[in-house]
Amino acid sequence: MNVYYERAFDLLGSDVVRDALDVRRESVAMREFYGHGPAGQKYDDDPHSQGNVDLAVARNMRGFNLLLARRLVEAGVPFVSVYDYKQQGKNWDTHKDNFRLHRDYLLPSADQAFAALIEDLDRRGLLDTTLVVAVGEFGRTPKINQGAGRDHWPDCYTALLAGGPVKGGYIHGSSDRLGAYPDADPVTPADLAATIFTLFGVSPATTVHDSGGRPYPITAGKPIEALLG
Repeated sequence: MNVYYERAFDLLGSDVVRDALDVRRESVAMREFYGHGPAGQKYDDDPHSQGNVDLAVARNMRGFNLLLARRLVEAGVPFVSVYDYKQQGKNWDTHKDNFRLHRDYLLPSADQAFAALIEDLDRRGLLDTTLVVAVGEFGRTPKINQGAGRDHWPDCYTALLAGGPVKGGYIHGSSDRLGAYPDADPVTPADLAATIFTLFGVSPATTVHDSGGRPYPITAGKPIEALLG
């Protein structure tokens, strides 16, 4: 374990990582392109002020985080995870006031930042070698609750993939008219995992072993062949 500890500390202390994490090296125009906002813009990162959703700072964090992701990719980091939980003072778990929060706060910044990431990677010649995956852990109920919100729903939801050998503009599968259940070409989370492993060059049939020697398949799914260009 000491070897891994040393490698982790060396990584954290490296000039490459430090420079990649310094988003101030990006121009104001580039930050605004992602939706991070102009330099010097006031923000509020106090978790106790999240009730003031209209003024909460995190409206700028989504663009900031995806711009940082591009910088890490450009620096050679092979795997980058962007944790998109509390943004704009409100997270995607909209059990109430779903439509206003999505329309006015959540979706505009998400659309801008994600589109900027794809376009920026493409301009820099990085999109063909970078797989971008946007996904949540479940969908939302097709029926609206009493609070004008949508609750947890595991039976139907979507994932978005871009870059690498993935077909651009391709839509796989469809839901029923209510968005409640898959209607055509359903895909499981295991199938998505198998597809990602395949694009990483790892066979979905791979088995790993724990410290006791017990075998575990990395996925029970199959790659979505129609998705691959």
